[in-house]
Amino acid sequence: QVQLVESGGGLVQPGGSLRLSCVASGSIVSINAMGWYRQAPGKERDFVARIWSGGLTYYADSVKGRFTISRDNAKNTVYLQMNSLKPEDTAVYYCGADYTAGSFKYWGQGTQVTVSS
Repeated sequence: QVQLVESGGGLVQPGGSLRLSCVASGSIVSINAMGWYRQAPGKERDFVARIWSGGLTYYADSVKGRFTISRDNAKNTVYLQMNSLKPEDTAVYYCGADYTAGSFKYWGQGTQVTVSS
């Protein structure tokens, strides 16, 4: 089992920045990838970014050039640096770990990000 705890969400004005963190614990040796999804009210959970254990990254088109995913293996932590935030980025952001069959096996509880003036 893997436990994930997210932090760093909050309220920010359009054009602002936030950094989300996700700390993994438990059976983390076998984790092949970690990443982020988000879910806006009334919508499905959508892919945001993923980083593999070797460092390869993937991003949704909607966040390319604005968001950066990174990981600190020594701290078992993955980060999502979000710049130039837009109101449409408002959602609950979920951290995931151990990518299999097109999704993550483990999920955090989510952290709210609200972009509003």
